[in-house]
Amino acid sequence: MKEERKIILDLCGGTGSWARPYKEAGYDVRTITLPEYDVTDMGVRNMCIELNPYGILAAPPCTMFSFARTNAKKPRDLDEGMRCVRACLDIIWRINQIRQETEKKTLPLKFWALENPYHGFLPQFLGKPAFTFDPWEFGDGYQKRTALWGHFNEPIKNPIPLTEEMKKLALTNSYIHRLNTKAPLRMKVKFDYLKSKDIHPEVFGKFDRQTRRSITPAGFAEAFYEANK
Repeated sequence: MKEERKIILDLCGGTGSWARPYKEAGYDVRTITLPEYDVTDMGVRNMCIELNPYGILAAPPCTMFSFARTNAKKPRDLDEGMRCVRACLDIIWRINQIRQETEKKTLPLKFWALENPYHGFLPQFLGKPAFTFDPWEFGDGYQKRTALWGHFNEPIKNPIPLTEEMKKLALTNSYIHRLNTKAPLRMKVKFDYLKSKDIHPEVFGKFDRQTRRSITPAGFAEAFYEANK
């Protein structure tokens, strides 16, 4: 009998970059993201629970938690930001609650992780993160301090220190946010995730700034997969 593929829920997954290593390894990755799916919709949440996933990756939008949101046209709305976070957590909690087998000492989800920038207001709601990292600590040449909450095995860091040039660029905010289609070649910087079959320079340059900011660094995604198969 053919073994069923393990399901990975990629909540608010956007480009699917965090879940890509799972997809490439043959897992059944379900990207639950706008505009097709809204995790705050109860029907979508019930669908996620019925799928009985093996693991969950969640990356709710960080827009309303940003420290930089002081002069935005739309004022910071923490309730709006937390609505999506609560929806992701509700899916996680209900799967563990509904699918549990009381005679076992384990819960249904093999792992779950919720990601957001470290420098923002979300830690004041969820508390101290279980894990933090910068992309350069996994071999990607830029910095963006990121926090993870959840139940998972910590990925092993393999840092490649930033050059002095890269450090200067980082001081002006992570330059990856502002890359256009020609920048990766002009700067001669190696971005593995730009060379993947799903995200390459021609496609990457078409993303808006917010989408580029949310792309999970490839080195971290691979390391997380290796630690949480």
